Amino acid sequence: MTIEEAARKLRAREVSSVELTQESLRKIHAEQPRLNAFITITDEVALEQAQRADDDFGRGIDRGPLQGIPYALKDLFKTAGIRTTGGTKIFDQVPDYDCAVYEKLRAAGAVLTGKTGMHELAYGITSNNPHYGAVRNPHDPARIPGGSSGGSGAAVAAGMVFFAMGSDTGGSIRIPAAYCGCTGLKPTFGRVSRFGTMPLGGSLDHMGPMTKTASEAGLVMDAIASEPLSGFSTPGFSLKSVRIGVPQNFYNERIAPEVAIAFAKALSRAEAAGARLVPLIVPDPGAINVAGRTILLTEVSALMEPYFGRRDDFGADVLSLIDQGRMLAGTDYVNAQRFGRKARRQWAELWRSVDVIFTPTAPILAPFIGQAEVKWNMESEDVRLATTRLVRAINVLGLPALSIPLTPDPLPIGLQIIGPLFQEHLVLAVGAALG
Repeated sequence: MTIEEAARKLRAREVSSVELTQESLRKIHAEQPRLNAFITITDEVALEQAQRADDDFGRGIDRGPLQGIPYALKDLFKTAGIRTTGGTKIFDQVPDYDCAVYEKLRAAGAVLTGKTGMHELAYGITSNNPHYGAVRNPHDPARIPGGSSGGSGAAVAAGMVFFAMGSDTGGSIRIPAAYCGCTGLKPTFGRVSRFGTMPLGGSLDHMGPMTKTASEAGLVMDAIASEPLSGFSTPGFSLKSVRIGVPQNFYNERIAPEVAIAFAKALSRAEAAGARLVPLIVPDPGAINVAGRTILLTEVSALMEPYFGRRDDFGADVLSLIDQGRMLAGTDYVNAQRFGRKARRQWAELWRSVDVIFTPTAPILAPFIGQAEVKWNMESEDVRLATTRLVRAINVLGLPALSIPLTPDPLPIGLQIIGPLFQEHLVLAVGAALG
């Protein structure tokens, strides 16, 4: 059942929010031993909020399509009175205030079922957490769900909740969307408030929704966007005459055969629907990735400096990255930021010839838990670098990017749709039309 379908049933009194929430909680508890998608499950809070939504319906109060809909928050969105960990021992706490996103979703009448598992500090792509356990992929529990919003992706893909919130600093919404087979939107930088969220990379962090479909992501964006906007989804949108940029460099290199085939089929479907495919050369995403890693390493190490005395409280992989960041010079950071500004100017020129850009989201299928490398003929690539290779640059650029599922079984593959600044409605409409 989609959010739209559930919303209609709620208003027709065919189902109550309490009933939807009870079923959501039942699925969460049933799947938790297998998938470990949640760190905290908020049964009492959920049922209280569901009853409030039903009471509002009874009084004729309609707060919008999310009223009465069960959802989850990645465990770095602060919630007053509800444990928030950031996936780490360092920040395990019970906050005394709410983040902006939670305030907006509560005002929209949505029902919080819990806080989802994640990579420690949101600093990784596996969601294999040394403190709270590994989150597992619903399609194959031996594989990672992607990170760092792995719990949110798993919860949506497994049908535990209708939607979940994630964060994306180097692909952390789009990667789990691709590996779990759901939809994930990284909005334009700043479009969704980060107030009350645990930071990672201050100039790269984006907050966004994870849903089953692009149209559902639009409904969530209507509720959480910082500005009082509406219409992020465009029902009935046609791909006719949409100019789709297809990179002829970088995004077609070192791609798994299954991914390449699924991507080619997506391009064919778009073209058959009337879109115009435009070959283009994109300005050096590899160099932008290097700048992005430099920026993130430096910003995280600066953020974690007060906690260097608690080295034993960090997981080994995260501690290694923090230590790497400490070795970078200030000039490296400044030059990386300068390069990012130059890259943003260069990419802005692309929108003169195309409306959106299509790429695979990830070049590989979901790796196994513990897998360190992926093979390319006689060469190997670090799984973390491979997984983030096609998505990291978009965080530096600040552009909106959507990942939609192309193949549900046996393992999902994602399509990334990139658009100009503040054109979320366009990437969502294209995604909905293609899906």
